[in-house]
Parts: sequence; C-alpha cells; structure tokens
Amino acid sequence: MKTILMLGLLCAALQGCSLRDTVSAEQDTEAPTLTPRASTYYDLLKMPRPKGRLMAVVYNFRDQTGQYKPTPASSFSTSVTQGAASMLMDAMQSSGWFVVLEREGLQNLLTERKIIRASQKKADTPINIQGELPPLQAANLMLEGGIIAYDTNVRSGGEGARYLGIDIAREYRVDQVSVNLRAVDVRSGQVLANVMTSKTIYSVARSAGVFKFIEFKKLLEAEVGYTTNEPAQLCVLSAIESAVGHLVAQGIERKMWQVAGDSSTPLQNETLGRYLSQNKIDPDAE
Repeated sequence: MKTILMLGLLCAALQGCSLRDTVSAEQDTEAPTLTPRASTYYDLLKMPRPKGRLMAVVYNFRDQTGQYKPTPASSFSTSVTQGAASMLMDAMQSSGWFVVLEREGLQNLLTERKIIRASQKKADTPINIQGELPPLQAANLMLEGGIIAYDTNVRSGGEGARYLGIDIAREYRVDQVSVNLRAVDVRSGQVLANVMTSKTIYSVARSAGVFKFIEFKKLLEAEVGYTTNEPAQLCVLSAIESAVGHLVAQGIERKMWQVAGDSSTPLQNETLGRYLSQNKIDPDAE
C-alpha cells in the first residue's frame, strides 16, 4: 500500500511540474480557433506607425534547409513548413508598414483579369466588371530570403531518479530554425537591409514508473508519462515576425523610411528601442 501511495505522489508531482497541461481526448472535438501568436506578433503591433506605407511584394520564401523528417515513413515530408511565404505576408500586413501586393499567385491573378476582359466584350456584361480594368500596381520594395537552416539536437539532456524500483525522469531536446529576410530596392536591385533570426524549438518528455515486488510472487508494474512538442510551424512564424520587426527597425535607423510624427517619436518607442539594441554589436564581446 505504501508503494502504491508513493507512486501516486510521483505521478502527481510529474503532472504538477509540467510546462503545460496535458491534452485530454475530449479536446479533440473543440472548434477551430485562430492561430496562437507569440510575443513577436505583438511587437509588430507596438512598432511606431509609418509616415507612408511601403509598396512591397513577395514572390517566394522557400525552404532552403533541405531537411526531411527522420522517420522512414516520412522520408518525403519536410522538417519545416512550405507555407513560409504566406506567413511572411501575414507578418508584413500585421506590422502596418507594408502594402502587400499579390505576386505568389500572379499567374492566377492574370488569368482572372483575362476572363474579365473577355466578359466585357459580351453584350450582357455584369455590372461588377463593367469599365476599363486598371493596371496592376507596381512595388518599390521586394522581400526575399527563406528558411535557411533547421538544426536538430542542438541541445539535449534530462534528469531522473530511481529508488527501490520507483523512478521519475524528465528528458528534453532543443532544435533550432533560422530565417533570412532581405529588402531589395526594385529600381536599382540594391539590398537595403538584411536580417537573420533564429528560434529554438523545445520538446520535453516526462515519465514515472514503478517496478517492485509488493508480496512474494506479486509484482507491481506501472508507468505513466507524456511528451510536449513545441509546434515547428509556430516557431517558424515567430522567427519570420521577428525578422520583419528587425527589418523595419533597420530601415528606421538607416533613415530609409520614416516614422509618422516628429523626429523624437522613434526614440520614445520601447519596442523599437529593444530591437535596435539587439542589432548593436559590442566590439569587446569577444
């Protein structure tokens, strides 16, 4: 009885010190929700407002890691998301600094405009497509880059204890994803700003168990445990949001784009000041 009580206490301690609550089977039926956002998203919202928004395009933001999932059954599944371009455009719009023009689906857009022109030649043209079709807007800025690295087992370890057949253990693994983002002047092709950001991905496993004879020929064996994995796509999204924030900060610092208000406005913004301080390199650091 004492052994069973001790196992119960270990299981309670295991659950009490967890990073987040375990997911029950009932939660599988919950309604869809908006994608959870990290602090980098709110940093974009707290950035100073621009004097004028920048007309920008994103043609592609590729996975340049070449990494695939290690499981044999997933040999054709990549380690990182292939939708980074959509994440980048979302971060650009959230910042309030960019007018994002559609270029990733440009061929679909051009096809639809051809259909509109063909429909206008008919006698019974719908009202919503009447009139001359305006030309597409041109951009002043093009954002390039991609996911440049995905490193697994950057750091791993754990701790545990075992006493008289009763054990408790915790293991963790840290991966890392890196993103490159650069702003290119469309007129000259000059790279105006270049940023590289990294985000760690944590995986934690906790377990407790007992393996002990409580009476002669009566063996008690029990085990409990769970694993929590930080979603890789959310970490990629956070790294991209951070890159957009640093890109905006670099542009303000180098006076490539201006902030709304007087000249003291950027200095009064705490979020901008924090991003600018991260860009400073201490020559005595080495």
